[in-house]
Amino acid sequence: MSDWFTVTPIDANTIAISEWGHWEKVHSFLLIGTDSALLIDTGLGIGSLKKVVDTYTDLPIIVCTTHIHTDHIGGHHEFCTHYVHEAEVDWLENGIPGRSLEDVKRDVIRDCTKPLPEEFRIENYTIYTGPASLVLQDQDVIQLGNREVQVLHTPGHSPGHLCIFEKQTGYLFTGDLLYVEAPIYAFYPSTSPSDLMNSLERISQLENVHKIYGSHNKLGLNPSIFVEVQEAIDYIRTNDLAKFGTGIHRFSKIAFQF
Repeated sequence: MSDWFTVTPIDANTIAISEWGHWEKVHSFLLIGTDSALLIDTGLGIGSLKKVVDTYTDLPIIVCTTHIHTDHIGGHHEFCTHYVHEAEVDWLENGIPGRSLEDVKRDVIRDCTKPLPEEFRIENYTIYTGPASLVLQDQDVIQLGNREVQVLHTPGHSPGHLCIFEKQTGYLFTGDLLYVEAPIYAFYPSTSPSDLMNSLERISQLENVHKIYGSHNKLGLNPSIFVEVQEAIDYIRTNDLAKFGTGIHRFSKIAFQF
């Protein structure tokens, strides 16, 4: 298994697979049930994520995509079953609008603090496109046997962005809706600052959240951060800042770029 990935057990059947050596510090998450396993995103596409997953389970793998950005679908080509929200089916099948392959390649290999895997060749890198195995809608439930997760449509960072909530454990996987140590962004034409605020408010009102797992930077946030989230939302709304061009807005632990 490549040294590129760092595996952190969350519990006996839930693991985080991190790419700490990249400037984006990307996390994917594997939830192992009795009948199947859920892989939340597939990272950057540097090294073989499947080799890591195969060391933990031989169950069928369902890839649930929080959103169709290149740092979340890099390893999709290694898996057969892809779930995505209905608003981003076209992006999965036909490509992400507004990003050239050359721009993506530059972002994939810049500012790495770990050696790239020997088998990785940036000249062979492509952006995955392919059919959706299942089109998800808000509040759909994915069954894994003894585990089930609920998908929540949380647009803002992208039109079809999803959060994944497992009520049994209280794990909330927030993709790029909520993380710390870097601004959460909604400044591209395909984003929406106002939708981002609405989505953050929605997840901050969920009951029985025990731990929050964003897709970047610090691994595992205490739900007490929701207090700051609501304060930030109130400030941004009161000052009419939830719109393109208002810049970076920093609070104690979180920040936004519009």
